[in-house]
Order: sequence, then C-alpha cells, then structure tokens
Amino acid sequence: MFPSFRNIRKSRRFVLLALCAGVLAACQVGVPGGSGPRVRVGAPIQVALLLPYGSASAGDEIVARSLENAARLAASEFEGVQLEITVYNTAADPAQAATVARQALQQGARVIVGPLRSDAAAAVGVAVSNSNVAVLSFSNNTEIAGGNVFVLGHTYDNTADRIANYAVRQGRNRVAVLHAQNLAGEVARDAVQQAISRAGGTVAGVVSYEFSQQGVVQALPEVMSTIRSSDANGLVITAEASAALPLFAQLLPENGLDLEEVRVMGLTRWDVPSQTLELSGLQGGWFALPDPDANAAFNARYTAAYGDAPHVLAPIAYDAMRAIAETAAEAGAIGVAELTASSGFAGANGVFRLRADGTVERAMAIATVLDNQVSIIDPAPGRLGASGF
Repeated sequence: MFPSFRNIRKSRRFVLLALCAGVLAACQVGVPGGSGPRVRVGAPIQVALLLPYGSASAGDEIVARSLENAARLAASEFEGVQLEITVYNTAADPAQAATVARQALQQGARVIVGPLRSDAAAAVGVAVSNSNVAVLSFSNNTEIAGGNVFVLGHTYDNTADRIANYAVRQGRNRVAVLHAQNLAGEVARDAVQQAISRAGGTVAGVVSYEFSQQGVVQALPEVMSTIRSSDANGLVITAEASAALPLFAQLLPENGLDLEEVRVMGLTRWDVPSQTLELSGLQGGWFALPDPDANAAFNARYTAAYGDAPHVLAPIAYDAMRAIAETAAEAGAIGVAELTASSGFAGANGVFRLRADGTVERAMAIATVLDNQVSIIDPAPGRLGASGF
C-alpha cells in the first residue's frame, strides 16, 4: 500500500526540492486560491501522463502500463468531458521527469498526472511551479505535497486516522505503537501518534526495533513490558507483511500477548499477500483497506477491457482522471482551487477528495481477520464528512 516509502531513505535528498516547490508556489499569487487553467466547452482537455517507461527497472514497465490502462479506462467512462491523454516517458528519473513536464506544458497540457515516485514528483512541481498547472502525482510521500503538487497515493496519515477513530470508538483508547528504526517507521509512528490524539485516545507507549530479525526478537521484552506497565488495550504494528509483521504476529502471542485484552491493529494491508491472513497473531485484529466493493467493480471493468488484472497502483491513475473530469465538468477549470473544492470524487477505491495542502483523503473500510479470512466490520463511508470520516 505504501510503495514510495520502500525507498524513503532516498527521499531526504529530495526534501530541498519539495521545499523549493513550496517556496515557488507561495510566491505565485493565485495557485492555492485562484482559478486554474480554463477548459472550453466541447474541446478536449489535454492531459499529460508522466510514466516510468524506459526505466532500468523491468518492474516499472509493468506498473507504467497498468497506470496508463487505468487512466484511459477512466477517460473512456466519463461522459460529457473529453480527456486527451499524451504519455511522456520519465525513465523513473527526476531530471527527465522535469524536462518532459516542461515539454508537456509547451504542447498545451492543462494538467499533469504522475509521475510515480516522490523524487520525480518534487522535480516536476518545481519545473512547472509558475504555470498554475496542477500535478496529480502517484506518490504517497506527503513531504512533497503542497503548492501545485498533489499526492494521490494511500498515505500513512489517512490510514492512521481511519484506524484510530474506529479503535477509540470501540473503547480501544490506550494504544501502544510498534515501529522500525528507519525513516519509514518514524513517519508511520508519527502518523499513528497524531491520529490517536486527534481521535481522543492516549498513546500508551512507543517501542522501536532495529530493522532486522534479531532486532525484532530483542524488542519483544520491551513491547510486553510497555503494554503491561501502561495498561494498553491496543497495539498498532506499523510493519508491512513483506517486513517484520509476520515475525511479530508469530512471536508476540508466544511471549504472552493476550489478543483479547490487547487488540492488534495494522497500518498496512494484511490481505496482501493473502498468506498473511493465516498468521495466528493477527486473528481478530483490525486493519484498514480501500472500499472492497468499489475496488472489485474497478478490477472487473479493467480486466474486461484489458484481459488481465490491474496492478495494485492502477486505481490511483483512475482516480486522478476522475478528479480531473468531474472538476472540469463542474467548475470549467482544473487548477488547485477547483480540484480541492469538491466534497468527494467517485474513485476506483471508493470516495476520495483532494485537500488544499496537497494530500488526499480517502474513505476506507475497517476489516478484521476471522478464520484466516478478511471480514469487513465497518464499511467504507459513501461520502466524506465536513472534517473527514
């Protein structure tokens, strides 16, 4: 769910780019609140789609193709607005992404969708900062959000808010946090702590561990001591299924964690891969996921159109195009102010909306694990409230 954080150690050197984007945007009167590029009734809207075609990584080609397919699917489904998509290859390189973004503007692009990763998105934001053109990136790194740059990926903040609000409502209001000693873990920790406080709960304790198998084992006594001394009734494990989550799910119950007394919660998807659901330490636990009904419907339409299943990131491209089409139809312009005025768009993963700070708010469902299967216990809302869900 959080692809850009897999390489987040690299992102520190791109913080300056993000700051530059924010400074340039702040100096540009009208980007946050003024009108964006106007669209003419009946005329096609030129959309620049920046994708990592040409990357040295073979996996990027697969992701790029699925993102492109999803974007074209969204364009074909929306009636009343014609979106004309031009693909620009970034080769997963920030400098090339900035170059093709400037080229896209010269060729008439009214909005930019992509690029994939936060470093390239930050570079594109700087490159087009004086244009009043919005950049709807596929990143989930909120460090680069703001000004003319949006991050449409699923963020720790959004997921943490959803799980924390549900937990506190269910009486799990003293929550401990378990995270890795790396940048991704620290970002996740901060998101959970802030979400618990906003929800009216108490952060009962925070335990970190070295990002290794030995680090997990060595952290177990501290985890159990923290839970007992703080009387915690909830534990958020921020790790992914591809990292430390399976080990903690196995070892914590073996070291005395009562899964009824302390509800285990996750900040990542436990259903991907599906084998994760078989872990004994996750039975009865809670995690958040995109609206299953909306996602299943999108997957079915995508498969019918292209013959195979979409990549897990494909819905983000679909959502970007829906936001553009719905905004153009409603407001007649597609700048930052117009894109953030909507109360919610109908996305491939459920309802979502763009915030003025460049982040995304998504309606998510709460699931539990019962008999090694996903069971939805709190469906994703069909609309977003005045201050979120």
